[in-house]
Amino acid sequence: MSQLAVRPGAFEPWAGLPAELAEVIKPELGTLAEEIVEAVREGIPEFGRSMGESYEYVIRVGVERALTQFADKVGDPNLTVDDWDAVHRKLGYGEFQQGRSLDALQAAYRLGARVAWRRLADAGLRLSIPAPLLFQLGEAVIAYVDQLAALSVEGYAEAQAHAAGARERRRRQLMQTLLADPPPSEAAIADLARTARWTVPEQLVAIALEPRADDRELTLPDLGPAVLIDLEGSEPCLLVPEAQLDRTEAALRSVLHSSRAAIGLPVAVADARRSLRWARRALAFLRRGSLSRQQVVRSADHLSTLLLLADEALVEVFAERRLAPLRQLTAKQQVRLSETLLAWLETRGGAPEVASRLQVHPQTVRYRLRQLEALFSDQLHDPDSRFELECALRALAVVRAPATDG
Repeated sequence: MSQLAVRPGAFEPWAGLPAELAEVIKPELGTLAEEIVEAVREGIPEFGRSMGESYEYVIRVGVERALTQFADKVGDPNLTVDDWDAVHRKLGYGEFQQGRSLDALQAAYRLGARVAWRRLADAGLRLSIPAPLLFQLGEAVIAYVDQLAALSVEGYAEAQAHAAGARERRRRQLMQTLLADPPPSEAAIADLARTARWTVPEQLVAIALEPRADDRELTLPDLGPAVLIDLEGSEPCLLVPEAQLDRTEAALRSVLHSSRAAIGLPVAVADARRSLRWARRALAFLRRGSLSRQQVVRSADHLSTLLLLADEALVEVFAERRLAPLRQLTAKQQVRLSETLLAWLETRGGAPEVASRLQVHPQTVRYRLRQLEALFSDQLHDPDSRFELECALRALAVVRAPATDG
């Protein structure tokens, strides 16, 4: 065997080996595969435990085919064996499905390479193969195992991508179910939550997000697996466990920029649709500039407004009836007297207090109050009438507020 020599001009390590060396390798393969499998089972704890017959079969076949493929590549460097490569991708895929990291599989590859090289080196010494050729063979073994490990990494990454995609589909289905009408049953929620790996909270809160003006999708930080997210629709929203609301709100404030958001009220999980309805209502008023100039608002801070404006058409009818005496005035007079009446109803003070609020002269307020007394008469002295007048004026101030650009 001393006449064997390294093949010149080779790029891959095994391509530089003489084809005749394949005949030296093949006789060792019969028991080498079993030796590698046993070494891996004894040396790698993760593979020492029972992994199921089907997966153990894949590992054994993978070792046998890897050895055969290596010998064949030495005999013919141009040989393509894509179907065998699939076995090693499947090993990586299986590791993810078994719930393990790639560390154990890569350790198994390294151990297998040592066992294979030790056996082939012993055979080479028995046959008096020149040392330079043995060195080349050792390099070829290492390079080949590196390729196999890379294939398994690809398979592992593919399994991760599939799992992530399936999990996201289940989370979207869960979110759609939680927001469905009629609301889902507790059993349906529990079943979907289990498949989506979502822990059902005691209460959750919906957050309505304003779509970006440029139609690009909002980019959010990692809010954790407990937060359900829908950014794909025309009305993006989140469902957040109440316990994580403060943290989520802080994260939103850091990335919303010119966009706005409104937070619904805490509800039972099955009532998520209600919380989102309130949040979207609050967002609509926020975009009008009727609630606040803040970027993020909580519905809990504006309950009276949301209650008053639960039905805007009814508000218009109600206001028109309660404020009918003002219709005989000009539009400019109606605005001035409406502002004065609302300030008087809210402060229940005299002319100086109302004047200070409106930033006008007290004598001007006295003149307007006499006009209001003439228009509304006894209504200004009846508690129920005063309450309804204030409700009408407050509601109209919100309904007719001009929209803002944020």
